[in-house]
Amino acid sequence: MRIRTLEDLGEVRAKRAFVRVDLNVPLKDGAVADDARIRASVPTLLELLRRGASLVVASHLGRPKGAVVEEARLAPVAARLAELLGREVLYSPTDGVLDPHVEQRCAALEGGEIVLLENLRFDPREEANDRGFAEELTTLAEVYVDDAFGAVHRAHASVAMLPEVFLEQERPVAAGRLLQREVEALSRLLGEPARPYVAVLGGAKVSDKLSTIGALVERVDALLVGGAMAFTFIAAEGGEVGDSLIERDRFEDVRAARTRAEERGVVIQLPEDVVAAPEVSPEAQRQTVPAGEIPRGLMGLDIGPRAVEAFARTIADAKTILWNGPMGVFEFEPFSDGTRGVATAIAASGAFSVAGGGDSLAAVKEFGLEDRFGHLSTGGGASLEFLEGRTLPGIAVLEVE
Repeated sequence: MRIRTLEDLGEVRAKRAFVRVDLNVPLKDGAVADDARIRASVPTLLELLRRGASLVVASHLGRPKGAVVEEARLAPVAARLAELLGREVLYSPTDGVLDPHVEQRCAALEGGEIVLLENLRFDPREEANDRGFAEELTTLAEVYVDDAFGAVHRAHASVAMLPEVFLEQERPVAAGRLLQREVEALSRLLGEPARPYVAVLGGAKVSDKLSTIGALVERVDALLVGGAMAFTFIAAEGGEVGDSLIERDRFEDVRAARTRAEERGVVIQLPEDVVAAPEVSPEAQRQTVPAGEIPRGLMGLDIGPRAVEAFARTIADAKTILWNGPMGVFEFEPFSDGTRGVATAIAASGAFSVAGGGDSLAAVKEFGLEDRFGHLSTGGGASLEFLEGRTLPGIAVLEVE
């Protein structure tokens, strides 16, 4: 896959660039609680500024569903972005996204100046991928850059329709550095990855990752399943999982996945033991039990030490690793050993490793392992859909034919 990059924009000095970024960050008490996504957008913004462009920056925040929601305004994001860039970011709250004042401010931008638009999702036309909305946005700038990897799987106006209109008008479009890195890193897992290729999946619900499991079974050499989703696999085979979270309506799906894995010679590795407790609480009395023999009244909340050892052995032999989803309720220290053990094993493996999903990235950061992974993907849903081989609207429109 070849996508247009910043090199394809040509000269941008004295031009306005519409830059779609992902500033969908958590807010607390009117301030940004985690600025990781804002930081991720900085390199592309700084590069464009150094090249003499002015910037019209746009993002969504939360799910206001096409209405103005005060708590979803981008004022705290504008303040933090200004701090990280070391320069003023012009922002004014508006009753929507566009109004004459915003349009005039964008038209008057000079090189090095920045305007941050209000939350794109305040306008219902954004999520409707409305052409009229996209055409209005094109009037704000002369070139288009998408650096919002976390949104490229959404057919929304600023992601899909807007660059299409730019191209129709024979104006340049490109991926920013973050999006470029994501495509390059994830493409390594889609092409001819170094083998053995091992995928580690965790999280709560197997239903959230069934399509991913189906795609990975066709590509990997081993699939390690932890977290609560492992209990649906175990229960589908007749194991006793106590009060652990399971999805009975997915039993046939996971059995089919196991059958297909066996046909292809792919190992699906489930935890041998788990740490169980009667409730999700750091004070709960916990015990380690076989994963398929959890007593009633207890629920599995982390993979156990034998499971960590077994997973680590498989990981140690890998040359390519994908990790998405924690092994347990790692937010509570008593149930964090499984996630820590797997993360540490991946970091020490020497393989090309990709971690994706908010919880996985939070765990990598908490355990201080950021510099020991090959790539940390900023888009959970987008990265999984990319690895499933789906066409992502925000990337397809940037591909070079």
